Formats: sequence, structure tokens, C-alpha cells
Amino acid sequence: MNRKIAIALGGAALMTGAPAYADGLIENVNGITLDKDGRTIHFTGILIGDDGKVKQLLAGKERPATDTRNNKKRKKDQREPTKPLTFTYDGKGRTLLPGFIDAHGHVTGLGFNAMMLDLSEASSLDDALARIQAYAAKNPDNPWILGRGWNQEKWGLNRFPTAAELDRVTGGRPAWLVRVDGHAGWANSRAMQVAGVTATTKEPAGGKIDMAAGKPAGVFVDGAMALITKDVPQPAARDYDRALQEAQMILLKNGITTATDMGTTVADWNAYRRAGDLGLLRIRILSYAHEIDDMAVIGGPRPTPWLYNDKLRMVGVKLYLDGALGSRGAWLKAPYSDAPGNSGLPLLSYSQLRNKLVRASMDKFQVAIHAIGDKANDDVLEAIESVAGTYPDDRRWRVEHAQIVDPADIARFGRHGTIASMQPVHETSDRVMAETRLGAARLAGAYAWRSIGASGARLAFGSDFPVESPNPLAGFAAAISREDASGQPPGGWQPQEKVTREIALDGFTRTAAFAAFAEDRLGILAPGMRADFVILDVDPMQATPQQIWNGKVLETWIDGRPAWQAGRVTFPTPDAPSPATPKPQGPGR
Repeated sequence: MNRKIAIALGGAALMTGAPAYADGLIENVNGITLDKDGRTIHFTGILIGDDGKVKQLLAGKERPATDTRNNKKRKKDQREPTKPLTFTYDGKGRTLLPGFIDAHGHVTGLGFNAMMLDLSEASSLDDALARIQAYAAKNPDNPWILGRGWNQEKWGLNRFPTAAELDRVTGGRPAWLVRVDGHAGWANSRAMQVAGVTATTKEPAGGKIDMAAGKPAGVFVDGAMALITKDVPQPAARDYDRALQEAQMILLKNGITTATDMGTTVADWNAYRRAGDLGLLRIRILSYAHEIDDMAVIGGPRPTPWLYNDKLRMVGVKLYLDGALGSRGAWLKAPYSDAPGNSGLPLLSYSQLRNKLVRASMDKFQVAIHAIGDKANDDVLEAIESVAGTYPDDRRWRVEHAQIVDPADIARFGRHGTIASMQPVHETSDRVMAETRLGAARLAGAYAWRSIGASGARLAFGSDFPVESPNPLAGFAAAISREDASGQPPGGWQPQEKVTREIALDGFTRTAAFAAFAEDRLGILAPGMRADFVILDVDPMQATPQQIWNGKVLETWIDGRPAWQAGRVTFPTPDAPSPATPKPQGPGR
């Protein structure tokens, strides 16, 4: 008799501590995946082996050979199945897709963000100040008031907030609040006093201090953030552990089975290793070290091998070339339309960029370079072109964000196997601000997914969490419509840059894996691949963009086992740690 196991996520049989099972069958699903060449495949069932890999995709009424329900139909000369199914699961006709892969996020940053003051929903300066005051009152023992998510553009402020405004609600404790993009921070007067910042403090290279009446006004951009963060209390190891667990819960809820961690520090990596050692690493993490020093400490002479049953690998290094558009740190070829004389901030000279590119490439680390402004993208492409002949093998150079590109430079993305790692939700969040920053004449190469893809570059999609929500359905909807959650603007902003549903699915699955050299095990559902998948209440290949925006992840499975369903996480969490010191947030985008 076939033994059925009811897949109720609280059931003990499928908890992480349960023994490995033999083949299992997911049936009655609207299954959709891409094959290794990017063609769409439809299926109704999936057979999973006891190794957590796909054994067979089934179509129509096809049954797997190991299903004992087929025995009575077998001819006498056929071999009996070697083992029965351990479980079957009825998908009730719902849509099943490969697990989403976020090609650009910040894992512990997401967790720490969930543990600290969140200003992302503040609708005005007064609203933000009220939230800060309430948080300060609720956490009287925190030595610093720390948070993230403010956005002066969303507030309609048309300027940065000031230390004097923050002083009114922080009660004399130092406060440090990072902007939504991670490229600027807002300090109160006490924080500047603790950090020794005065009217005579010089701006560091690659940084800007917002000034008023000849003295620091309270906001520090890009490289200048370190003037304050050097004195912010650093989180302990247990705080990183808690942040990782918080992040995993959020990612699983959103159907993310693999996260590409852009800017992994040694402290981050140690948290991932501790979780792996304890069996607490459930999502997969594709890691890119934060700059060359962390790369050398973590990887040593080469990228790491796969660890913890394909849960963790450090693939390469992330370099930062410029800042973000919202804080006017993105490096442009011409000044900002709303700030004449300011063209943004290069964080590296061309020589420094090229030297770092060579240093990483010598030891076969993949290089991912943050470039948002058109001048930054120009420099990145030039640096890649200058070294590609020296390293002609498969390097998969990555440009992270590629938000504002001179149309004359778009064709260059198609050369040398370059990958454009882009975040569709940035377009819906940034479009009004981008028009203000750039002016109408420079929007042709803004968030130009279709044009960059047409150049021959592969598109890997992500969210840049916690800058944006990690919800991949929002990114999918934005990619195919260029409309936001409320359907604005009708028909899409710069609609010529929409991509097809197949390209959107590819960007969040197959190419997101390819972009990190993981396509041999992740990104599609096919025999031999990891059985990571999601079950949705919407079919994104058929639904309207608004239906996709409002769609929900119902279940998230990793290695053929359920990891999340209807708000319940089915993997163990460590003993409750002591209250965490939130992590100072460095650059996000």
C-alpha cells in the first residue's frame, strides 16, 4: 500500500529533524518551469528523490515508475518498482514554479532591518519624527537610536532632513538613521558630537557632508557615513545569528529559496557558517564578499566550494563604484537637473576599479560592480573591456543595478558575457524621482531592461532587499508592465522597456542562478536539479499585472521538503537570544 503523508506544515513527519524519505510525488499542479535553454515547460506533477532533487516531471495523467498505484497495470515481465512513494501531495491545481532566486539582496541587512526602527512607511517628515519619538520611548535602554528607511523624496521635502529636527524627538541620545537606499545617513547633534564631527571636518573621498550655515546639517552621503558609523555600537555575533533567522523567515514567506548576498562581510559569513553547522541554514545563499579584503579572508586563494548540501557558497566579490540616485550619489556624465554643479560621487578612480578587477580575477573570483549612474556604467564597461582579453574564459562580469545608462553605451553590455543584474521594483519606486534628477532628455537609458537584454546581455532580476521588499511577484509585475501596485502610470513608464513574462520568469530563476555559476543545480526544475519550488495563488504567466502584484506565495519548498506555508515556518530556530544591537547599515544599492 502507498503510504500517504498529509502535508500539514506543522506535521512532525516533515519537520527538519525527520529522517530522509524515499521518493515523494507532488501532483495535480499547474507546473511551469524553463528548461536549460530557456524554453517554457508545463507539467502536472513532480517526482522528488530522497536526495532532495527532481527525479521526473510528469505531464497529464502520466504516473512515475515508482508509484505502486501502477502495479496492477503492469505486465508480468516488467520489473516492480524498487521502492514505494513515501508521500503524495495534492496541489489542487495551483501554480507551481521554481523557487525564486533574488539576484541582489543583503541577507543580514534584511534581518537587522526587521529588528530596528523602520521608517519606510513614513509618509512625511512629521510622520517620521513621530515614529522616531515613539521608538525612542519604547526602547529607553538602547544607547543609540538606530533605524533605516527614510526617504525625503517620498515626503515631498525637496531637501534632506536636519539634525535639529531629529534633536526634537531623540531626548539627547545619539541617533543614526540610514536612508532607504543605504547611501546616506541622518544623524542628530549628539551623534555628531560623539563622532567628533564639527564645522572643520573635511569631506572624505567619495563622500559628501550636507552643510548649512557653514556647519554639518545632519546628513552624510556615501563615504562620509563612516564619520558617524565608526562610533555606532557594533552588533555581537548573537545579533547576526538572530538577524539571519529573521531574514530567512521573511525570504521564505516571499518564496525566495536562494538569495544572492551582495556585500558579505566576515561577520555575515561567520553567521552563515554557524547556522550551517547547527542545521539552521534553510535558504541557499550565494555570497559576494564586501570588497577585496573580505574576499581574501573568506575565500583565500579561490571561491569557496559548495557547503551544507548546496546551501552556501562564496562566488565572488562586490565592488562599489558610485552611490544612489535618491541621495545624488550616483555618478553621472552631466550634472543633476535638480542640482547644477553636482554630478554625483565616484567611489573609486578608474585605476582603482581596474586594479581591483584584476586582483579578484587573478584568483578566479567573479566580480560584481555596483554602478547606477551613466558615468559609473561607462567606467565599469570600459574596465571590463580592458581586462576581458586577459581573462577570456567564462567570467560572467556582473554590473549591479545599471539603472541609468547612456543609450550609446547599451550595446556594450552585450560583449564579453556581461550580466546586467537589475531590480525591476526600483523603476516603479524611482520613476518620479528619476525624472526630477535627470530631466526628460536623459530618460532613454533609464531602467532599460528590454534594450540591455536586446544587446545580448543576460538579465538577472532581484529586489535589493531591504531597500525594497523582497517580494518577487512585485518585481515580476513591474518587469512586464512598468506600472506600480496601483497601476500607475497606465500603460507603464517608458513602456518600450517592458519585458515578456518568459524573460521575467527567467530573470528570477534560471538566469539568476546562471549569474552566480549555480545553473548546474538551481534555477529550473529538471531531473538532477534541486527540488526548490513555490506554490502560488496566481499564475503569473496568465494573470494581469495587478493580479500578480496582489498575488501570494502559499508554500515554499526547499530540497523537496516544505519550509513555509501560510505563515508557518517549519525549520528550527535557535534559542531566543538576548536583545540585539541593530547592525549599522552600510551601502545597499
